[in-house]
Amino acid sequence: MTLSQQRPNDRIDWWRGAVIYQIYPRSFMDANGDGIGDLPGITSQLEHVASLGVDAIWLSPFFTSPMDDFGYDVADYRDVDPMFGTLDDVRALVDRAHALGLRVIIDQVLSHSSDRHAWFQESRQDLTNPKADWYVWADPRPDGTPPNNWMAAFGGRAWTFDARRRQYYLHNFLESQPDLNFHHPDVQQAQLDNLRFWLELGVDGFRFDVVNYYFHDRELTDNPPMPCERIQPGNPQSYQLQRHNIEQPENLAYLERIRALLDEYPGSTTVGEIAGNDPLPTMAAYTQGDIRLHMAYTFDLLDSTGDARELHGVLARFAELGDDTWPCWALSNHDVVRSATSWGEDRALLALTVLCALRGSLCLYQGEELGLPEAELAFEDLRDPFGINLWPEVKGRDGCRTPMAWDATANGGFCAEDVTPWLPVDARHRPLAVARQEADPDSLLARVRELLRLRGASEVLRQGDQQLIAPSELPKDVFGVIRSHGERRLLCLAHLGRGEAPVTIAPDALVDGIEGWSSLALPGMPAPAMEGRALTLAPGSAIWLQLG
Repeated sequence: MTLSQQRPNDRIDWWRGAVIYQIYPRSFMDANGDGIGDLPGITSQLEHVASLGVDAIWLSPFFTSPMDDFGYDVADYRDVDPMFGTLDDVRALVDRAHALGLRVIIDQVLSHSSDRHAWFQESRQDLTNPKADWYVWADPRPDGTPPNNWMAAFGGRAWTFDARRRQYYLHNFLESQPDLNFHHPDVQQAQLDNLRFWLELGVDGFRFDVVNYYFHDRELTDNPPMPCERIQPGNPQSYQLQRHNIEQPENLAYLERIRALLDEYPGSTTVGEIAGNDPLPTMAAYTQGDIRLHMAYTFDLLDSTGDARELHGVLARFAELGDDTWPCWALSNHDVVRSATSWGEDRALLALTVLCALRGSLCLYQGEELGLPEAELAFEDLRDPFGINLWPEVKGRDGCRTPMAWDATANGGFCAEDVTPWLPVDARHRPLAVARQEADPDSLLARVRELLRLRGASEVLRQGDQQLIAPSELPKDVFGVIRSHGERRLLCLAHLGRGEAPVTIAPDALVDGIEGWSSLALPGMPAPAMEGRALTLAPGSAIWLQLG
C-alpha cells in the first residue's frame, strides 16, 4: 500500500461528527509567485490546518478550466489546471495530508461542465454525433424563443441558442456552463468513472456541487411563479419556484449508484451542497439511511445572522424530517458572507461555539479561525461573474474569497510583496494574520484550537443525539440544545442578544432529573455566575454544562 492509499485512521465512519476545513485554492497560498494560490502552496501550509484539530480538508475545484466561474466550469475532470499545479502535486498534497492525520475531500461539479470540455465540443457539432444527447438540447418554440421559462442563477434565461445545431442548450448557471443530460446512461457512467479516477489516486471523498441539479424534467415544463413575498430583489431566478429544472426523482437512484461506488473504498465519504427553494427536506431525503449521501448541507445556516429563534427554526424543521439523516452544518464558505460579518466581528468565537454544539458534521472555512470579516471590494476589483452581472444589488462572492492572511505584510504573506494577488488583501485582515495570532496565547486562533479540541474529545458532541430547547422555555435571545450519548448529557446554551441584559437560567427547569452539573471551561467565555441552582449568562457568551 502506498502512502497516498493509507488513511489517517481505520474508523470507517470517521466523517460522522467530523470537522472539515474548506480550502479555496486560489486564495490559500501562492507558491510559484503568480498571485494565485496553488496546490504546492496548500501543501506548504497543511501543518497550520492540522494544528486546528480538524479531521479533513475540502478543496474547492482545481481542475482544468477556463475559469469563467473559477473552476466550477470544468474542462477536464481528470487533470489539474496548470495555474494550480499537476497531478503529482495532488499526490504530494494527499500524502502530506494523510501523514498529518487529515483526510482529503475534493470538489466534484457533475451537473454541468465548461463549454470548452471535449464532450460539449463534440455534442454541439450536430444532432447525430456519439455525444449529441450528452447535454440538454431543445428546439426553439415556433417563434424562436427558448423552450420554456427557466432562469439562470447568474441572471437571464437558462437557455442559449447554438447556431450550428439550431437548438438551445440548458445552463442553470453561466452560458459557458452547459448542463449535462443525466437521463443519458452514458453520462451517468462517465461521471462515475471520473469519481473512481480520484478515489484510485487516494482522495477520501467528494463534496458535490449543487447535487440536486443533476436531472431536469424531460418535458421541460415551465416553472411556476414564486409568491411575491419570497422574491429576492436583484436575482431573477428567485421569481420562480424551481420545480422542474432541478430536484427530479431520478436523482435519488443516481445518488445510490454514487454511494455504491464509494462503498468500494471503505472510509471514503460524500457531502452534498443542496440549493433551491426548500432545501431542508431534500437534505434529509438525500442523506437518509446508508444508501445515498453520507452528509449534506444547505444555505439555511450559511445565511444566518445569529438570531436565536432563526437558528432554532432551521434545526427544528430539519429534526422533524427524521433522525436517520446526517447534516453538515457551516456558517461560512466560498459562496456567502463570512460569519464574522454576518454574526458580528465581536461574535466570531460565539458563532463557532454554537456551531460546535450542534449534532452533525461541521465545515470551517479558511480564515474563519482568524475571525476574518468580509472584505470590502470596489466594482473594478470584482472577478466573480455573479457580482459583476448583478451589481450593485448583489455584490457577489469575492468578499469571502480574498487571500488568506498569513502575516501582517501588504499581501498578507499570501504572495510576494512585488506580486499583485488575484484579489486584493483587505487591510483589516492583516492584523488578524496567522503569525500575529500565533504570538498571542489569548488570540481567537488559540481559542478556536481549544474549542475544536473540546469538540473532538467529546463523544457526546461528535456522536450524540440532540434535543432542541424551545424558545418559549428560554429567556429572549437564548439558544439551547441538550446533547446526549448513552448516560452522558450536555446542556449547551448561548446568549445571542446584542446589548441585552444578562439572563438567569435554572437548568433544572430545562432538563428533567438533574442531580448536579459541572461547567466546561469554554475558551474565551466567562465562567457562568452561579447562585444556588441558577446561573447567569451574559450577552454574547455561551456555557456547556455536563449534567449528572
